Amino acid sequence: MKNKTLKTITIIFLCVLNFNFVFGQDKVGTTAGQFLQIPVGAKAIGMGGTFIALANDATALYYNPGAISRNGQNAIYFSNTNWLVGSTHSWFGAKIMLTPADAIGISFNNLDYGEREKVTTIEMPDGTGEYWQARDMAIGLSYSRNITDRFSIGSSVKYLSQEIWHESSSQWAVDLGLLFITQFNGLRIGASLRNFGGELQMQGRDLMNRIDLDPENEGNNETVVANLKTEEWTIPLTFSIGMAMPVNLGNNIKIVLAADAIRPTDNSETMNVGGEVFLYNMLSLRGGYQSLFRDKIENGLTFGVGLDLPIPFVKIVVDYSYQEFGLFGDIQTTSMSISF
Repeated sequence: MKNKTLKTITIIFLCVLNFNFVFGQDKVGTTAGQFLQIPVGAKAIGMGGTFIALANDATALYYNPGAISRNGQNAIYFSNTNWLVGSTHSWFGAKIMLTPADAIGISFNNLDYGEREKVTTIEMPDGTGEYWQARDMAIGLSYSRNITDRFSIGSSVKYLSQEIWHESSSQWAVDLGLLFITQFNGLRIGASLRNFGGELQMQGRDLMNRIDLDPENEGNNETVVANLKTEEWTIPLTFSIGMAMPVNLGNNIKIVLAADAIRPTDNSETMNVGGEVFLYNMLSLRGGYQSLFRDKIENGLTFGVGLDLPIPFVKIVVDYSYQEFGLFGDIQTTSMSISF
């Protein structure tokens, strides 16, 4: 039985690595749906985004769907981030244990750019008085199963949508994830393949224009309606593998160290590192660093704090994180997790 399990784990890892080699080409800035790469959850962000192997709350739906069945609890998670240039990034996730070994989950990922003024036209370059809006959204459905007491695997199906004023695009994508808890001091090894799907292409009424097919001659139809065709862009397929090691220093102090290696199709390889100190079963202090070994980055150091509230029958955790983002200033995230 053990040999069969190890063989299965090896095959899955090789398949995931094969995806990475086939699709992992360094094409910086050549994908749409960049909101899919915004980290979620103040706990994970405070640790530098190192959550592929740790993934012990409902944000596993985002980082590693193979881990949502592992902790055996039902959970609800809310997260809100003041993202770049005045936009707001929010994430919601919920997971339910169907059996002690099976879990399902739903997630909602939303990036709202807000309402912007001054819609301009050729006739009115100073603005028409109208406002325009833009938003990106993804809805996911996930399932995970514990294959053994140490190995679990899962997957998510996501519907993606991007909108800007009257134009929009949509697509489907799949995430795959696995988690293995070793016998070496509880060392956790995780891997995920996120955003495996088709291409996004903007369509909408503002791309419809009247044209004259033969402006040099008279008598032809000068109001032929044409549709401007936009390019199709792939979504950012991302392969990640991570490790997390818990260190117990006594009843009142626990430490977790974690690191993730990340290979996206639209950028170079990078690594995130981070850690957490959990004090007196109540207070968490976190720190990390994002995008190691990558040139020309704005993000880097992260910090965070978490508070476990002692409420009967449920576990409520409130988290806060801070990210340095260079020229864009700082980014702050608040989250709340309810598990039972």
